[in-house]
Amino acid sequence: MKAIKFFLILLLVSQGSAIQAQEQNTDFNVDFESFTLENGLNVIFHTDRSDPVVAVALTAHVGSSREKEGRTGFAHLFEHLLFLESENLGKGGLDEMSARIGGSGANGSTSRDRTNYFQTVPKDALEKMIWAEADKLGFFINTVTEPVLAKEKQVVKNEKRQSYDNQPYGHTMYVIDKNLYPEDHPYHWQVIGSLEDLQNATLQDVKDFYNKWYVPNNVTLTIAGDFDKEQAREWVHKYFDEIPSGEEIKRQEKQLVKLDESKKLYYEDNFAKLPELTMAWPSVYFYHQDYYALEVLAKYLSEGKNAPLYQKLVKEKQLTDRVQMYNYASELAGELLLQVRAYDGTDLDKVKAAIEETFSEFEKTGIPEKDLKRIKAGQESAFYNSISSVLGKGFQLAQYQIFANDPNYINKDVNKILEVTSRDVMQAYNKYIKGGNYVMTSFVPKGQTELAVENSKPAEVTEEKIVEDSEKEFDFKDSQYEKTPSSFDRSTEPPYSSLPEPVIPEIWGTNLPSGLKVYGITNNEVPLVKFSFEIKGGLMLEKPENAGVSNLLANLMTRGTATKTPKELEEAIELLGAEIEVEAGDEKISINGSTLAKNYDKTLELVKEILLEPRWDEEEFKLVKQQVLSKLRQQEADPNSIANNQFRKLIYGENNILSYNNLGTKSSVQNLKLQDLKDYYNEHLSPLSTKFLVVGAIEKDKATAALKDLSASWPPKMVKFPDLPEPKNPQKARLYFYDLPGAKQSVFRFGNLALAATDEDFYPAEVMNYRLGGGGFASQLLQQLREEKGYTYGVRSKFSGGNETGPFLISTAVRSNVTYDAAKLIRDILQDYSENYDQEDLDVTQSYMIKSNTRKFETLKAKLDMLSDISNYNLDRDFVKQREELVRNLTVMDIQELADKYISPDKMIYVIVGDAETQLEKLEELELGEPILLNKEQE
Repeated sequence: MKAIKFFLILLLVSQGSAIQAQEQNTDFNVDFESFTLENGLNVIFHTDRSDPVVAVALTAHVGSSREKEGRTGFAHLFEHLLFLESENLGKGGLDEMSARIGGSGANGSTSRDRTNYFQTVPKDALEKMIWAEADKLGFFINTVTEPVLAKEKQVVKNEKRQSYDNQPYGHTMYVIDKNLYPEDHPYHWQVIGSLEDLQNATLQDVKDFYNKWYVPNNVTLTIAGDFDKEQAREWVHKYFDEIPSGEEIKRQEKQLVKLDESKKLYYEDNFAKLPELTMAWPSVYFYHQDYYALEVLAKYLSEGKNAPLYQKLVKEKQLTDRVQMYNYASELAGELLLQVRAYDGTDLDKVKAAIEETFSEFEKTGIPEKDLKRIKAGQESAFYNSISSVLGKGFQLAQYQIFANDPNYINKDVNKILEVTSRDVMQAYNKYIKGGNYVMTSFVPKGQTELAVENSKPAEVTEEKIVEDSEKEFDFKDSQYEKTPSSFDRSTEPPYSSLPEPVIPEIWGTNLPSGLKVYGITNNEVPLVKFSFEIKGGLMLEKPENAGVSNLLANLMTRGTATKTPKELEEAIELLGAEIEVEAGDEKISINGSTLAKNYDKTLELVKEILLEPRWDEEEFKLVKQQVLSKLRQQEADPNSIANNQFRKLIYGENNILSYNNLGTKSSVQNLKLQDLKDYYNEHLSPLSTKFLVVGAIEKDKATAALKDLSASWPPKMVKFPDLPEPKNPQKARLYFYDLPGAKQSVFRFGNLALAATDEDFYPAEVMNYRLGGGGFASQLLQQLREEKGYTYGVRSKFSGGNETGPFLISTAVRSNVTYDAAKLIRDILQDYSENYDQEDLDVTQSYMIKSNTRKFETLKAKLDMLSDISNYNLDRDFVKQREELVRNLTVMDIQELADKYISPDKMIYVIVGDAETQLEKLEELELGEPILLNKEQE
């Protein structure tokens, strides 16, 4: 998976298809046009002219389920390979082209049953994208040579280490699926496959797989956005028609699973600090007659404070801070998953007993009609959110084509959701859970097997050993291949069509008498409104002894109000199809919300209660506190959390509150009292330091009218903001190491203090960073560490200042046996970046930065982020145009001066989290001084 686990989006698509408000009887319809080429390629068009952009997706009906035992991981491998060179795109492939055309970045994902490749681009680049997608499908496989295959195997290995081997609970689904599905079932293995299979794969194996499955009659091309359908149809025929179809590919037969007995397994997890219980029951495939009821069942039992499992395990028994349950459906079968990560030292037999007790009580009551209505309202909002971008619309149509064999199923699926009754939900429970066999896993910390469920057997998990200098070197110099014949010259990249102008949203604003500042954008594309109250404060107003108080306050604010219990508040929110959450950051507390436009006024009434009428519930405070302590405990074993927390301490210094984790510390959280939260609330929350941001299907008058009562009831007070000590970079670079014995990867956080977002040079520095590490596959760091060396799955660099000065930061995770080599390579790139930056780098950067503005404000979230930047950093409302002009006028020398000024490899802090026994000694050769072991006292 290049970036995301896409099945979650797919779940949103299907379970969010309750696209009618339950009070309405109007039909919902998504317009599209579909046709099939003579070679079998399915093509779907959907027009949406709200922004001058177009999303193009190529979806192949091949995932891990098309593989065979002993040859697993091929579908996912191709997801990687197809972003590389193709015959006519040349070196760099889609990634290189994406940077030039201002695209969102070529991306993709692999599931059990399909692989997709997608990108959103300015509409003038549509022909280029159609040309490029055709090149991948018909003019690609000859470019896969032995060196290319060897390098990409290393990238996939790094992805597996990062996402599975080096993560707490990373092997859970491996154990579940291996025991839930029989050996001959295509879901028996994981999508990422076996590393042994991958390593043993020959070049011919790989070509055979591609030639069988990557054929037009097994692929869907989706184009959605602002484009001319007749012109697009001509281009599709031009570039795809001559690609030959493959052998006939029949749809796979459904393969539902039935367990003869329940299985209980345990595993001692090297990275886990808390015990975790997972239960999996055999379930159904997409759009099975019971699928919809199972979706509702999982949501009702587990989601939110009203959920029976939450009430029993979190509130009553206090065994955990959360319960997850979801219906993981796929094309051939599915599984109903229930997962509980318990508190430290909790016996998982108690968790199992509490689950069984919950089920027993549910059998007597079933699901109340009010809860059924509440869940469907949430599904309506989820659907509208999922189609707020052209890519989201294109995704939906492709998914229905693949899994329902009919893209128009999007217009049929609605009634399936709305027809679910409480009786259906109970029948689904009785059929799939009650008395049913399951697979149960207990993942416990090392040395704590007594916490596993009684009578569990050891789970078999194969972990790869990482041996020094074991990977083969690959040399691309002699990679020659023959080009596939074509009826016309495909080697010339198509031209742009007319240059689109970005659609800059019109911003309105006002100030209310209390001092509350309001910024808004009206957009009627979908019947939703998103909003945020941004209250200046957060961590910056805390002291070391009460670190974490704003985070606790934020968590407590949605645990009821003066007139509503936590359950009543959550129910009131969800019946409106709304979401309201409160979060605390370094410099602010935010109350973020989303609601159906028709329910905006009622949603704001609830926000008023949350903000001005806190409940101050002692029982809920204790629960929130326990949950935060549990999160801190989990972070102790997560390599990325460790690296982030250690870097913060070192970059800001012990005298600056920003050096603290905004969750607080174990001791500070334990010592906090409810009165501390009340004091923070009374002293630091004021309309004078608050902005209200709102975007969506609402006009200025209606948006502000709903705020008047809140504003009048919120007395203004002056809040004193401290002058935080100005941190300084060290006089010379220092290397710090945090020992995580047995780590399969080393996690890097390298950086120096640089800029605040309010500084004049902040945006120019971001432009400078594009070719270094901010441009994804267009950046030097990723090209050299991943594409040339195969050291990592991903690497990036960024400037992250707010109103306070923030760091320039490089973050990555590399396989452990190249820790020294990767660290040295990063340092070399940094030292040479300024000197090596040339006009070609600037041309690519300028093209991307200017052209990408056409898709910059497409979604409601993007528009809300725009308002946040304007209001927090005093940007002009036409700052986008100003920045375009700035980018056009930058010179190579300007970029070089910015790099020299704000990137200081010789004054950086280098933090590495990894296995000290195998890696620490060699790091002395970096000449950064003797590495300082951060957790030496724990030895």
